[in-house]
Amino acid sequence: MSGTTTAAAALRRRAAGAGANRWVVLIVLCVSLLLVAVDATVLHVAVPAVTEDLKPGAIELLWIVDIYPLVCASLLILFGTLGDRVGRRRILLLGYGLFGVASGLAALADSAQVLIVARALLGVGGAMIMPATLSILRQVFPDRRERALAIGIWSAVAAVGAAVGPLLGGFLLEHFWWGSVFLINIPLMLVSLPVGRLLLPESKGAGDGPWDVVGALMAAAGLFALVLGVKRLGSGELDAFTAVPLVVGAVLLVLFVRRQRRLTQPLVDLRMFARPAFSTSVGCIVLAMLALVGLELIAAQYLQLVLGLSPLETGLRLLPLTIAAMAAGLAGARMLRRFGPRRMVSAGFCLTAVAVVVLTAMGGSDNAVLLLFGFLLLGFGLETTLFGAYESMLSEAPPAQAGGAAAIGETSYQLGAGIGIALLGSVMNAAYAPGLTSVPGVPASASSAAGHSLGEAYEVAGRLGGHAGVALRRAARDSFVHGLHITLLVSAGLLLLGAAMALRLPRTMQCGEATATVELPAPREVAESRVSA
Repeated sequence: MSGTTTAAAALRRRAAGAGANRWVVLIVLCVSLLLVAVDATVLHVAVPAVTEDLKPGAIELLWIVDIYPLVCASLLILFGTLGDRVGRRRILLLGYGLFGVASGLAALADSAQVLIVARALLGVGGAMIMPATLSILRQVFPDRRERALAIGIWSAVAAVGAAVGPLLGGFLLEHFWWGSVFLINIPLMLVSLPVGRLLLPESKGAGDGPWDVVGALMAAAGLFALVLGVKRLGSGELDAFTAVPLVVGAVLLVLFVRRQRRLTQPLVDLRMFARPAFSTSVGCIVLAMLALVGLELIAAQYLQLVLGLSPLETGLRLLPLTIAAMAAGLAGARMLRRFGPRRMVSAGFCLTAVAVVVLTAMGGSDNAVLLLFGFLLLGFGLETTLFGAYESMLSEAPPAQAGGAAAIGETSYQLGAGIGIALLGSVMNAAYAPGLTSVPGVPASASSAAGHSLGEAYEVAGRLGGHAGVALRRAARDSFVHGLHITLLVSAGLLLLGAAMALRLPRTMQCGEATATVELPAPREVAESRVSA
């Protein structure tokens, strides 16, 4: 009798230990995500220092900045599905190692070409890490209530990483050389590798049949070309070097979809998209990111070029957006249980649309209270939307396809960001340029050059000088504010479209699912109690 009691007590202690381990696993995954999120933005403030030291050409500088997100976005599906096949922890740990090596190479780069290669390798490492963190989280938290809380913490960490990157980069550049923005990754990775190997559980899908190597390469090449074309489109490049990648990327992705439908063991089970909650969640992620990234880019330009704030002051002004996003992520699980995915995501879109309309009151003079209120609403609304969409997408995906589902979500995130910059940037340019066509006293050639961007308009105005320069500067600022208002209204319309799309999501949070769990490493005292039992 006492033996039975002891065994039961040991089982209870083991369950408690496993529960505790889940949250330790979450901490390790969040540290992984934080590193990738910080690295995506930390280089932005270091670009002037890199330019001065390595003296890259215009094309080389563009590749230094863009190669990381290009490579990362294009390889997410490849490594997400490979993790389902060979083991998600294995891919994550390999990503840690590659990320650390690439960080050292980037920090010590003595030429633009070496830095481009290092940034590309960082993109490969990031593509290995990002879907693995989300798919392991999906497996470790089989209970949907706990998983919702875990995803909320995970998304809050992502928001922190995106905001901390520029601030951390600015701090390091004030005290060290530009390579320090990469060097900080190495000690963190040296700690993450053994800790991850010790604490993270291994999990994989069914693994039946051969892995579709051709399909994986087809998806990677198609996404690379498509994202490249979208980025060039967002930069205002309307030429063959923009059209060809867009067409090639679209064709490859269409062929990839057709191939997956024919295979008995596809790389990505496209039947997931037949589930309204899954396909709707993916669409909501794209629309939310489309609004967020485009608005952040334009808001940063407004704060620096119209209000005259420094980069650090601009980062601090945008900080409330991140704080609100953190709050929404931490409160997301409770809101999801109370309101359900449909009302939560739709309300998040509507709240963001309200924030965007409020921000149309921005003018040529600083209104700190308005900006604070608008950015708080914007951050809370968008994170509410992203949280509900990610949680619904992961919960709809079969556990065996967790890596593929996570990769699809992250790819949607990246594509939404790229399309947002391209679309809202084009709207902004179309609304901005006409206001500079007939400025009194300004030559037509100068007006044409000033119509490219507000920064270029200021340069042209400085060269003109006198009354013409003052008039051009004022006209450019007024045109930018007008274009900003038009862009915000277009964004509000897209957000309302997202709110309508979210009505296809389930009304309530279904928590009665039965999913397989993974074995978590037991603490030492649990192992000892098992022996004594």
